[in-house]
Amino acid sequence: MLTWTIAAAQYAPRTGGVAENITHHLRFINAAAEQACKVLIFPELSLTGPNDEHTLPAPPCDNQLQPLRDAAQRHQMTIIAGLPMENEGKRIKGIVIFAPDAATPLKQQQGHGTCLAPESDQVSVFELNHEGCELSPQASLLATVSCMAEPQQQRTTQRLQRFAHKYAIAVLKSNYASGTFSGGSALWDESGQLIVRADSGELLLTGRKSAQGWQGEIIPLR
Repeated sequence: MLTWTIAAAQYAPRTGGVAENITHHLRFINAAAEQACKVLIFPELSLTGPNDEHTLPAPPCDNQLQPLRDAAQRHQMTIIAGLPMENEGKRIKGIVIFAPDAATPLKQQQGHGTCLAPESDQVSVFELNHEGCELSPQASLLATVSCMAEPQQQRTTQRLQRFAHKYAIAVLKSNYASGTFSGGSALWDESGQLIVRADSGELLLTGRKSAQGWQGEIIPLR
């Protein structure tokens, strides 16, 4: 099989608003492109920063998101970022998926993760329900965005490890890198084995899958 390279952005949000955060996203995207990454995920609400209030900020408009769509096409990279969404008059946590060949970005409720596969343009958001779960039969990676402080990390890590093993799918998680969020971005392989985990700091956590399996690397953001 061809080598498939993916990355999670361990990201410190900017306080200047959506435009400044998009500029910062582009730094990570350019760094991921240098590693020939085909998938890059950011933490939840990455375009606005984590939610410290009871209400979410207004969603960015499509014109504001254009630089990310252009970057996805330029680098032939699927980019998943987090943003607020309007849903039945309420603001909820959502994700926006920039696929390389899509004319417009796909916005969906955040869910539990995004299913992807190498050499495929099929992207689906994964939801849990009372009967179990629905995973795309082509999926070989579940990319999950997070916003969690240290006390939550161990419980979530154990849950994702069990999920990877149970469904034989690799799991990639991104988290924030500042404030009360102490990193913890990670990649598990299809057996639930931890391939690479990040400590604190702004960085790219990358995974490369080849016929020999997964290899991980930590790349500080310059």
